[in-house]
Amino acid sequence: MDVNRKCNDTSLPMCNESSDLLAVIIIPSLLGLSTVLVVILIFACLHKHKQRGRRTAAHFANSQPILSPTSAAVSSPKAQTALFPWEIPDECALEGLEFWQTGRYGPICKGLLKNKDGVSSAVVIKSLRDGPNQPEAKEFVEWLHFHATVCKHENVVQMLYCQTKRLPMYLVLDAYSPGNLLHFLWTLRNTDSDAADPLQKFSERSAFLVGKQVAAGLDYLMSEHRLVHGDVAARNILIGPGLSVRVSGLGVAFGGRKMDSAISQRAAEVPLKWQAPERIMMHLSIDRSDVWSFGIFLYELITLGSPPYPELEPLSVVQKLQASYRMKRPKTCGGPLYDMMKYCWMWSFKDRPTFSAIIKLLEASLHLAATEPICIPEVIDIFDYNKRAGLLS
Repeated sequence: MDVNRKCNDTSLPMCNESSDLLAVIIIPSLLGLSTVLVVILIFACLHKHKQRGRRTAAHFANSQPILSPTSAAVSSPKAQTALFPWEIPDECALEGLEFWQTGRYGPICKGLLKNKDGVSSAVVIKSLRDGPNQPEAKEFVEWLHFHATVCKHENVVQMLYCQTKRLPMYLVLDAYSPGNLLHFLWTLRNTDSDAADPLQKFSERSAFLVGKQVAAGLDYLMSEHRLVHGDVAARNILIGPGLSVRVSGLGVAFGGRKMDSAISQRAAEVPLKWQAPERIMMHLSIDRSDVWSFGIFLYELITLGSPPYPELEPLSVVQKLQASYRMKRPKTCGGPLYDMMKYCWMWSFKDRPTFSAIIKLLEASLHLAATEPICIPEVIDIFDYNKRAGLLS
């Protein structure tokens, strides 16, 4: 009894020594074991993170024709094969990017493309917006494939590269300088006709030369690819050195390959004053519809970017056309060029010329064109232009 009582009394020295011994042995052991486990877990996480980083680096550095999971999931094998030669090389770099405007698929930027030799050229980059949904990403890749297939003519906008192997996906186009033809025509107004720059001496003959190139680009789209441009206008033409031009603005042509509500809505965005009657009334878009718009384009050229039908409201144009109304001959326009415009504006599309015929007619009449620089003193007010052209939403 005494012994049990003594051991149950924790205040006695022998019981204290037993408790201290357990604390000295077990607690440090548990702490040491937990420390080892924590260290092991930390090293395992670091190793896993390092391996993931290596795989990511290898993926972005990989130059093999293997698309990223995102783009591969939205690309057909045909598109992947066609786009591989267009993938931007690792030795090329995009520099000095500046936001320009928002496009159908995402931001459009201007910048410089620096090649492996250190030579830089001006480019336009059209990219797919962040966080693409599957249908939009698929359409964007199809759009890239469309450019890779179509942009093979000297008078059509030039595709330089694209990126589909990684995000962001984008298209690189030659910027071509001065650039937008409509804006260029506006700069010619109220300027010195004795300027040294040949581009500043824009004459009726210049209009013939530019028109011939645009007709050649449109003829190529139709004859080689059965494509109706759908939005022929000075705003969708690029002008470069020596009055060289390229047809741009292929969005409606791309959408025209399919017929659905989204495509119809996009085609409806084309301003009425540039559309052929059959397109406005029957939603019929054919190559001769582009010919009608080409006649409007010739009017833009010879007037240095004036809006068509300046005296008419956009919604009243069709009614006037049905009553045989046509735009009068501008003061800066000679007879042969005006005859070409009226030929393009025949009410029945069957009576309009083909683009191959237009090219021949422009060549035959070139010697009749005036060579004096076109002089129009009025400066364009952009807001007024958009209103009269029917570009305001």
